[in-house]
Amino acid sequence: MADAPFSPFEQSLDRETALAVLRDAVAGADDGELFFERRRSESLIFDDGRLKTASFDAAEGFGLRAVRGEVAGYAHSTEISEAALRRASETARLAVGSGGGTWADAPEGTNQRLYTDADPIAGAAFPVKVETLREIDAYCRALDPRVVQVSASISASIQEVEILRPEGTSVRDVRPMTRVNVSIIVEQDGRRETGTAGGGGRIALDGMLAAADWQAKAREALRIAVVNLDAVPAPAGVMDVVLGPGWPGILLHEAIGHGLEGDFNRKGTSAFAGLMGQQIAASGVTVLDDGTIPDRRGSISVDDEGTPSARNVLIEDGRLVGFMQDRQNARLMGVQSTGNGRRQSFAHIPMPRMTNTYMLGGDVSPGDIVADLNDGIYAVGFGGGQVDITNGKFVFSCTEAYRVQNGVVGAPVKGATLIGDGATALKQIRAIGNDPALDPGMGNCGKQGQWVPVGVGQPTLMIGGLTVGGSAA
Repeated sequence: MADAPFSPFEQSLDRETALAVLRDAVAGADDGELFFERRRSESLIFDDGRLKTASFDAAEGFGLRAVRGEVAGYAHSTEISEAALRRASETARLAVGSGGGTWADAPEGTNQRLYTDADPIAGAAFPVKVETLREIDAYCRALDPRVVQVSASISASIQEVEILRPEGTSVRDVRPMTRVNVSIIVEQDGRRETGTAGGGGRIALDGMLAAADWQAKAREALRIAVVNLDAVPAPAGVMDVVLGPGWPGILLHEAIGHGLEGDFNRKGTSAFAGLMGQQIAASGVTVLDDGTIPDRRGSISVDDEGTPSARNVLIEDGRLVGFMQDRQNARLMGVQSTGNGRRQSFAHIPMPRMTNTYMLGGDVSPGDIVADLNDGIYAVGFGGGQVDITNGKFVFSCTEAYRVQNGVVGAPVKGATLIGDGATALKQIRAIGNDPALDPGMGNCGKQGQWVPVGVGQPTLMIGGLTVGGSAA
């Protein structure tokens, strides 16, 4: 049975009193808000033939922010009460000092709803989830005699927020999230390899518990694991690389996405700072950040400052045309917020963050792109990666990649890493496929210790002159 809707002004606080305290806290400031949140999450992990973990977490609280210039005062509490609110007001107000700020315009209102507000945790009974995991385990083991280990997980959460503005307006959003993952280990001739598949989004859980859904994930996990059984050591050197569609967009996210967030550019620490309007990518390259795609993992009806999310063009035909902005950075840079002010929870201050970041498709067939690869790597799966935001240099490990010679896809390779920098890689894009795709819904993004769900995507791409790190002699 689902809990009653979260409503702090009906359950814990008098709304007019809270508004008066908020207005006192931000008097003389440039901006500020009161952010309430209730979050519940459930996670089940079935590993090695048994239910290994079953956890449920719940938290609620508020954060109060006062902004003046480049300074923000922030206080939060897990106790939603008038006394806690007044204590938070005193702390947040320290950033305002003697006042003198110029009050920013309030966000525009919206009625957009990009996803269901149903609680996905309550969408299926606990025994049904356990039995589904048991069925996943049995199905995976029956797929191939080489399967020696299976791990499967089901997770669901719901975040309810209400944002009170000093102007007296308030915005509510209910954000569900679900995900199912399957990981398989296979063994052949003493060699073990792993394959993982999964995904989800801001959708109900019942459809993801249907056999057709999780069986497809299981088969994909097995396929990746079996491919890697035959992988040979990856070559090393500078070569052209073809990236597959969808999840390989994580390279785009890391290599250039963070560099297009407003705070890094305002402070001059991004490799793209000062390049607005200039050609920073090959012709035909158009990159967007779009929080308005229904049901997607990275989508938000409104951001965590109350600004409606938007479809923001960042790079258009190779030219830098926009940054992702929260309210503070937008005001300091003399532009409008783009609906990208996000925070991990009520205990965190908002900052510019990505939502669903992806590249639009071109007009070349994926087969022709691979056929034009003379000697290089075709990478279709990625694991972890690192990027230096100040220069855009990145290192990514491939979880599924193949050697290509004379346009022919050859043996899978193991241990391949892609090394380069975002600014150079953008200019070395030589072909853009007509198969744009989004990832299956499994991305998380970290920034300054905060994690938020995101989406990525791209078509098949050929990038020239990347450094491939490998172990082949």
